[in-house]
This record gives sequence, structure tokens and C-alpha cells, in this order.
Amino acid sequence: MADATTAARARIDRALVGLERKILELKARTASPSPASDDDLFAPRADGARVAALEAAGREASDALGRAAEAVRDVLAESEGETR
Repeated sequence: MADATTAARARIDRALVGLERKILELKARTASPSPASDDDLFAPRADGARVAALEAAGREASDALGRAAEAVRDVLAESEGETR
């Protein structure tokens, strides 16, 4: 069980490192100008490519954390099977 727990923890750690790296990359990009109020028709709007990149990073993070959660569930299921 210790090997499975170690493997699950390693997968979670890799997922978190990847997520942190993507967040830092996105933060390093220049942000769009200050947000425009709804009543300013001529103010620049959010960059579509940046929004798409943020959405993609969010989906990747969600998938990575989902895989890590599944690994933890597998380890817990294996440990329950061993204790019975």
C-alpha cells in the first residue's frame, strides 16, 4: 500500500507543479488594459486569445486534479481491500 500511496502522491505533486507553472506563465503575460466599464463603448475589451488561454489552463488544471483525485480513490479502495 505504501508504494501505491507514494505513486498517488507523486501524481498529485506533478499535477500541482504543472498547474503552478501554467499559472505563473499566464501571470507573466501582459494583462489587458484596465477593465472597461459597461457604459464605455470605446474602451478596449478583454483579449480573446488570453481568455481562451485562461480557459484552457483551467480545463487542464481541472483534468489534472481529477486524475489525481482518481488515483487517491484507487489507493483508498486498494487499502480498504487489504484491510478486510
